[in-house]
Amino acid sequence: MEKFVVQRIDKNDLSTLCLGGFLDAHTAPNLEEAIQKLLDEGRFKIIVNFKDLTYISSAGLGVFMGFIEEIRTKGGDIKMSNMTSKIFRVFDLLGFPTLYEIVDDESEAISRFKG
Repeated sequence: MEKFVVQRIDKNDLSTLCLGGFLDAHTAPNLEEAIQKLLDEGRFKIIVNFKDLTYISSAGLGVFMGFIEEIRTKGGDIKMSNMTSKIFRVFDLLGFPTLYEIVDDESEAISRFKG
């Protein structure tokens, strides 16, 4: 079983979480912890880069739903980038593209925040 990895990169007021491996019910708490830490530090402009993520379950998707309202209330957002077509299909099936900005690459997500 592939392990799950979250790598955080802060640049100015933006924070990027790069995800890798398997995001499921067992590993979702790791992602929750990473996002909660950003909120505790007052960082609400978040990019999630899915480049190295190979699998996501509904538990993983639920993490984003659990935080988005609070983040948007505080003037921030979660923008998503670099999904493989397999991962994007899961998000697409559940209607995520209407709720979140999902872009091809991280630099586009950065410019969406600046715009």
